[in-house]
Amino acid sequence: MKRLQLAPSILTADFGRISDEVASVADHVDWFHLDVMDGHYVPNLTFGPSTVEAVRRAVDHPLNVHLMITDPGRFAEMFATAGATRICFHPETVPDPARVIEQIRSLGVGPGLAVHPDVELEPLRGLLTEVDVVLMMTVRPGLGGQRFIPEVLPKIERAREMLQEIGSDADIEVDGGVNLETVDRTVAAGAQIVVAGSAIFDGIDPPAAAARLRSRLDELGAQ
Repeated sequence: MKRLQLAPSILTADFGRISDEVASVADHVDWFHLDVMDGHYVPNLTFGPSTVEAVRRAVDHPLNVHLMITDPGRFAEMFATAGATRICFHPETVPDPARVIEQIRSLGVGPGLAVHPDVELEPLRGLLTEVDVVLMMTVRPGLGGQRFIPEVLPKIERAREMLQEIGSDADIEVDGGVNLETVDRTVAAGAQIVVAGSAIFDGIDPPAAAARLRSRLDELGAQ
């Protein structure tokens, strides 16, 4: 079994001191997760490539950039240049997801599919052999701090089955409302990378929060 990995989402971090924020939890985490929102695909605006560059300068960890935008192909190169290790996008936002996957791969970045809770998984089967990660959303994308949607758990289990059926070694990443109360069910369903935002950047003690979640993931991985 792969080591369970922890990826803090910076969405609820203090952007006025983002370098210090990410550096403070770096010893406890494996990735950083950066949610890019355009105010069109989702009803919120977040940040652009310059923030990715700032995080890249602050830490050596791989960065997963999650594009919640309507034209991911148009902006993929900007985020690759800014320091993204992986770029995930929502396939329903483009007419030809396979082309965008190929484009991202050509930039030297790992492509990923982000699966909205309301988007069916089965039609994506033919794309799963071409990606490095399947990002399963357990909230409806657009805002941080939402409550975990437990109805998505069987869908995560199905994603794991599908990857096994086609012989893919893509990671399953789970994003949305994951904390110490929900992480056990998330891992049991098949998560290999866990995204946590407000559960880590809680405004109180992010390093301690990251250490607690890291410890629980290690316990689950040892079971």
